[in-house]
Amino acid sequence: MDKEKIIKELQYKALRSGGPGGQHANKVSSKIELSFNLFASLGLNTSQKERLQLKLKSRLTSEGVLKLYCEESRSQHKNRELAIKRLFHILKKALEVPKKRKPTKPSKSSVEKRLKSKRALSDKKLNRKRPHLD
Repeated sequence: MDKEKIIKELQYKALRSGGPGGQHANKVSSKIELSFNLFASLGLNTSQKERLQLKLKSRLTSEGVLKLYCEESRSQHKNRELAIKRLFHILKKALEVPKKRKPTKPSKSSVEKRLKSKRALSDKKLNRKRPHLD
C-alpha cells in the first residue's frame, strides 16, 4: 500500500454540514466527502484490491468507490485530515491477515484434575442423600 499514491488519487467534495449552527453554518461548506476508487487505484496491488473488495463490500458502491464523510470539525481542512486518517485506518484494518489458529489439546494432568474435581463434587452431592435403609 503506497500512501502517497493513494492520497493523490483521493477526490474531495465540500458540502454543507447539517444540524444547528446559525448564520455561519448556512454559508460555509465544512463537511467533507472523500471518495476513493478502489479498482482504479495505483497505490494498491491486485491481491490487496481483492482483499479490500471482500472485506469492504458492504461499504463500496457498485462502481467500487469507497465514500467517507466527515463533519466533526468546523474547519474544512481539519475534516479533510480526519477523513484521510479514517480512510487509512479502514484500509489498514481490512488488509490485516488474521493469525492462523493452532488447535491444541488439554494436557493429561489438566484432564485428570478436571475429572477428579467432578468426582469430588459428585461424591459431595451423593453424601447429601438420605441413607438407604433395607
